[in-house]
Amino acid sequence: MHVGPFRLHNRLCVAPMAGVTDRPFRQLCKAMGASYAVSEMTASDHRLWHTDKSRRRRDHSGEVEPIAVQIAGAEPGMMAEAARFNVDHGAQIIDINLGCPAKKVCNVLAGSALMRDEPLVARILEAVVAAVDVPVTLKMRTGWDREHRNAVLLARLAESAGIQALAVHGRTRCDFYEGAAEYETIAEVKSAVSIPVIANGDIDSPQKAAAVLSSTGADAVMIGRAAQGRPWIFREIAHHLATGHLLPEPDADEIRDILLDHLRTLHDFYGDLTGVRVARKHVGWTARALPGGDALRCAVNAAATPEIQLAAVERFFADPTAFDALHRPLLEEAA
Repeated sequence: MHVGPFRLHNRLCVAPMAGVTDRPFRQLCKAMGASYAVSEMTASDHRLWHTDKSRRRRDHSGEVEPIAVQIAGAEPGMMAEAARFNVDHGAQIIDINLGCPAKKVCNVLAGSALMRDEPLVARILEAVVAAVDVPVTLKMRTGWDREHRNAVLLARLAESAGIQALAVHGRTRCDFYEGAAEYETIAEVKSAVSIPVIANGDIDSPQKAAAVLSSTGADAVMIGRAAQGRPWIFREIAHHLATGHLLPEPDADEIRDILLDHLRTLHDFYGDLTGVRVARKHVGWTARALPGGDALRCAVNAAATPEIQLAAVERFFADPTAFDALHRPLLEEAA
């Protein structure tokens, strides 16, 4: 699959997720087998470009290409300006957000709220494509609600405007993340356009990835929530698509090493104070599937410094049973 001049080495993409797909997480997922990752959503409002959060989101140092940045907004001129600004700061692909269901985004008529205004979508797409010399892509849902699924119409608009790839989440905005994703609309989108189409939504195993690719005809799959705490899902899917077989789960030593490396990267990227806070959710996601993981989550959440967090992870994996016994009173107290 190609996105403009960029040839992806496999069919696996990381979904843009606010508060999750920072540079350390994108790098980790690419190291684990993903060929493409889109940044967290960045605002088109220039007044927000110079905050610490925005500066971190523009930090692509050492990131494996291609570097894709997602922008969100509802005004064509501002979106075009945001695209130029991000290209000037290292973006090699600009992705337009037409899929975020969050109320604070939809309340300003951005994200998936735009799907209700097809003429405005066309103006935004045309403005952004004309503003930059890099590929522009689009992520959307199947529609605003189940009575108004217009993804096929918007896909055709996008192709006409010069959009070079589409990612489609198999839910409407009003579905948020409830219920099961439906892939029939993604298949219709794929049949309606000639540009690459990426299927997104509820892809949480190698078998599911293969089934979705087969049923939709999509060029790639995009993984979001299923990669939280399990970034090795990308190598598992890649192996299954290439061989038809399943890889064994990583053993405890490998999970420990992946987690420790990720935490060190987070601490370095954010600094000690913010890094400790951000690390908590990543440990929590990993701990969900580990016997005694609640004790690990509790200890890491209570840790005030990077050193204490790292030591807690090392002690947990050295003896999970003893660690659980030590921290069980804290868990019971918290409950």
